[in-house]
Amino acid sequence: MNKIKHKNLLRSKWTAVKSINIEKHFLITEVDFDEDGGVILCLLEAIISCRTTDINWHDLKDT
Repeated sequence: MNKIKHKNLLRSKWTAVKSINIEKHFLITEVDFDEDGGVILCLLEAIISCRTTDINWHDLKDT
């Protein structure tokens, strides 16, 4: 498990172990927080196609 601070997610770069639809490199483009400081929305954008999808930020901890 990787250690990730949710405050450092915005504009962070990620590489997938297995490519998904020929997409392997991603960028976190939007992070929304609730009133308690917890992450409620995390948008992941593929670098090659600019396709965005929402992701549970806890999934990024999984190697």
